[in-house]
Parts: sequence; structure tokens; C-alpha cells
Amino acid sequence: MTITDGPAAPAPASEVLHYTAFSSDPAGGNPTGIVLDAAGLDDAERLRIAAELGYSETAFLEAPAGEGSDGRAFTLRFFSPRVEVAFCGHATVATAVALAERQGPGEYLFTTPAGVVPVTVTERDGALRATLTSVEPYTEPAAPEDVAEALAALDWPAADLDPAFPHRIAYAGVRHLVLAAATRERLADLDYDFDRLAALMRKGNITTVQLVWRESENVFHVRDPFPVGGVVEDPATGAAAAALGAYLRENGLVGPEAVLTLHQGHDLGLPSLLEVTLRADDPRVRVTGTATRMN
Repeated sequence: MTITDGPAAPAPASEVLHYTAFSSDPAGGNPTGIVLDAAGLDDAERLRIAAELGYSETAFLEAPAGEGSDGRAFTLRFFSPRVEVAFCGHATVATAVALAERQGPGEYLFTTPAGVVPVTVTERDGALRATLTSVEPYTEPAAPEDVAEALAALDWPAADLDPAFPHRIAYAGVRHLVLAAATRERLADLDYDFDRLAALMRKGNITTVQLVWRESENVFHVRDPFPVGGVVEDPATGAAAAALGAYLRENGLVGPEAVLTLHQGHDLGLPSLLEVTLRADDPRVRVTGTATRMN
């Protein structure tokens, strides 16, 4: 991405911008629509726009009402083609970069349905990078019958899972079922029963299934089916990345202080790179990535 010498022209009201997150190449990453001034759109119109775009999520931004805002605090909501989603990491990163192209790098504050999410945008080597700080995460055991149903929908034998990774629900804004493949080949072979997995996820209020394979101590490959949103798979998933960081830390699979690299989207031909930072003095998780405009 090239940063211009001056701020970009403001987008017209309700114009949809097209960005991709967690990639500096417009041909990679996870595409998202962004409406920088969504104040005049009701929920039905937002859902219609999201469905027409067909991206996993589209972000709708509003300036907060009242005095005291410095122009860097916003309300941010996310709609998939089927439903509103409480939090979406890749759309948050892309929105922060879009704002920084217009207002400059620095601190932004987004009030989302999941809670307040601060984002810091910095410039490095001519590119803007956004770091979101999640809401406080948690994990909980996944019900054995739900794990069995998920594996049946995925057509994955239980023997193909990595026994070092417990089955958990992980949350950092929305809920994810975490399942770890024992091999990269198992992760790459994904052809699941869309309706069956969607039904299970709706029952458990699960946003994505976070499928993970560990390459090395701090390097992971991940995939995220998202049938409840009407999308087969997310090419890059910041919300799931934050949840995975919390999951790994809580289960002693990484240390309390760690920087993790997540590779996603390669099996879809949309390579994405996510950086997850864990701090011993803060239960929240930080997710960093680039974003670039597609149009």
C-alpha cells in the first residue's frame, strides 16, 4: 500500500469502500466492505448491502453522538450476508487503516456490540499496520457431544486431531470452537457439511470453528469455517486469532508473554498473515495486520 502525501478525499455518505485485511496485496487477505458514514442506514439496509457484497463481514461506522470526541472515536458494527456479528477483527483492522489514510496514524477507539476495542495504527516501511486490543477473553470446555457433531460435519476422524490441544470454546468478542489438526494435510483437506455445521454453531452461539495446526513453537496455520454467516470460510479472522491467543495461553501451550504468527487463507489462494501478541500483565490479546484498498 502506498501512503499518499496528504489525506485522502473523504468518502461520500454511505459509499462502500472495498479493502482486504491481513495482506498488503489486494489479491490476498480477507476482503471487507467499509461504510465510513453509516448513520443514515437502518439494519435492514446494512444487511442488504452485506448480502450484496458477499464478503464474510462488512463494517458500518458512525461517529458517536455528543460532544468530546476528537474525531477518532466511533461506533462500529459488522454484518455478514446473513446476520449481524458482534465483533469482526479483519473488518476492524481494515476500517482503522482506512481511517488512518484519511486522518493519519495514531489511536482509534471503536465501540462495538462486543465492547470497546482500541486500535493503534502505525506506519512502517511505507505501509500502515493496525493493532487491535481485544475485549477480555475467556475459554470454556466444549461439550463432547458438540465436538463429536462438529467432527462429523467436517468429516474428520477424531484420530486426526492433535491430543495436545484440548477441545474448548474460546472468546475474544465472539465465540469460536477450537479444534487442532495433527497434520498440515488434515488441515488442508476441508470439505464439510455446510448446513450441519451451521446448525451446530447456531445452537452453541459459535461464530467460527477455529481449525489450527501447529508448525512450530509460535507459528500456526489456521482455517475458519463460517457457515452461520453464509460464508464457507474466512480467509483471515482477527476475532478468532485473538480467541486462539487466549486459548493457547490459558492452556499452557504458549508462555504468558509471546508473539505468535498465524498463516491463514493459503488453502483458498488468499494468503494472509496475522500477528498475535500476548502480555503477562494484560489478559487482553493484541492482533496486528496490514490492510489495503481493493478499489
